[in-house]
Amino acid sequence: MALCLKQVFAKDKTFRPRKRFEPGTQRFELYKKAQASLKSGLDLRSVVRLPPGENIDDWIAVHVVDFFNRINLIYGTMAERCSETSCPVMAGGPRYEYRWQDERQYRRPAKLSAPRYMALLMDWIEGLINDEDVFPTRVGPGPFLWWSLWHVSLRGAAMWCKKGVPFPKNFQQVCTKILTRLFRVFVHVYIHHFDSILSMGAEAHVNTCYKHFYYFIREFSLVDQRELEPLREMTERICH
Repeated sequence: MALCLKQVFAKDKTFRPRKRFEPGTQRFELYKKAQASLKSGLDLRSVVRLPPGENIDDWIAVHVVDFFNRINLIYGTMAERCSETSCPVMAGGPRYEYRWQDERQYRRPAKLSAPRYMALLMDWIEGLINDEDVFPTRVGPGPFLWWSLWHVSLRGAAMWCKKGVPFPKNFQQVCTKILTRLFRVFVHVYIHHFDSILSMGAEAHVNTCYKHFYYFIREFSLVDQRELEPLREMTERICH
């Protein structure tokens, strides 16, 4: 019998603590807008499009953090079934093997078990999201707030501008790497743990999350088409 989704995707199942947006910030408002669109039943292809007047880097940042939370949650439900014994190699079937490389411990691509790869991946993403130089939280105000500040105090507006931290020039490149690696989590979960998804009655939830992720990365060309090949047939079936 399928479990209740609230039990399956319980908070204590998360592989890492959820990352949240500070209330009152522009990014929090964007997050609420994105969530409202998702719950409204709109077509997922339209939900991922950049809202008029919004900054694309802010929009991407909001989604990267949200996808990190969601995929972290999905893998957390599979973690007990993904062990050093069952998954000695981080792979997506017999044709695809993913090796880990970073700037600290593994400077050369290393062959690791799936759980070890996942742990390093989540640590790496968490570190980037918490890095103010990569994901600045003190961003500049939007057009309406600028207009208000201009009429209140030119000097105050200038001070606000100095407090705003811009996104780094390579921000979208960093996000491409994050999203590419998160896609590999989907590959591993779908190919190696799909029976677990079915047994928990979580297929519809995971599929919706995948479709949302897929439409987003395709909308902004954030992941190379070659990386998507392992799930091509499934994608053609559910993302028609």
